Amino acid sequence: MFKNLLGYQQTAQYFSYSGYNIAYWQVSTPSPTGVRVEPHLLSPSAEPIVFLHGFPSASLDWSKVWNLLSNSQNNDGYGDFHAIDFLGFGLSDKPHPHRYTLQEQADIIVTYLHRQGIRQCHIVAHDYGVSVAQELLARQTLEHNDNFSITSMMFLNGGLFAELHRPILTQKLLHSSLGPWLAKCMSKRSLTKGFNKIFGQSTPPETLVLDELWALLKHAEGTRVIPSLLGYLDERKQYRNRWVRAMQSTPVPLGFINGVQDPISGQHMLDAFTKLLPSAYTKALDVGHYPQLEDPNSVYLALKEFWRMSDTQ
Repeated sequence: MFKNLLGYQQTAQYFSYSGYNIAYWQVSTPSPTGVRVEPHLLSPSAEPIVFLHGFPSASLDWSKVWNLLSNSQNNDGYGDFHAIDFLGFGLSDKPHPHRYTLQEQADIIVTYLHRQGIRQCHIVAHDYGVSVAQELLARQTLEHNDNFSITSMMFLNGGLFAELHRPILTQKLLHSSLGPWLAKCMSKRSLTKGFNKIFGQSTPPETLVLDELWALLKHAEGTRVIPSLLGYLDERKQYRNRWVRAMQSTPVPLGFINGVQDPISGQHMLDAFTKLLPSAYTKALDVGHYPQLEDPNSVYLALKEFWRMSDTQ
């Protein structure tokens, strides 16, 4: 289990997708008794859990929650943990030029699950990963795609409803015609300034978190692909109705852990989610855009509660 950037780098594994190297992590978790249980005897909560990260970060975002979930004293028989750095992010390849799309990222997840032999899984998604998760849900619910089955889906702060997503000015500028030039001017200082705006007042980003994120952005000249990655803002508008229709019609248990102080997708996004999906699980936290970094213990407890409730549905 990685606890820092070095551990994250040392434990990364890779698979090939269309000639690109995609970084992933797979952690086997013990049962509460320490004895491995045959898959067919496991409860639904013990199915694999796939974590999808946000923009512009990477799977390292999940390290604190992973460590809480995998603690032998906390473990309730959860399935193995899986995380993938999307193409263009983290330790995965960052081709340039390249037309990055959410559809391609969803295909990468499907490819990974197929190669791992995963037929059913829980999904936990944040920010950019929320949109990839919505696409996967739409494929299962609307297109009856049987590549794999989603057991439950938990969202953390992200643009679930495109019309309510409020990107910060820096994102808007990087998504404009000025994007390639601005990307060359990016610095750790500008990154820190942007993150301070989206974290909670009492939970500012830790210096170590910013150091690690900047190192990952610089890896393989990653800053230059940021304008291309931001095409997801347009895709959210394009697929909005399809994704919401899937969320409202799916039998898959859905949940939303929301940092309500987030100016991008905070309380206003939670209000809309509750209105459109009144029976779904929700948990409001007094933090900003990155609940898993700002208050990992509350995220851990909310996930446990959600999966326990999902088992009974």
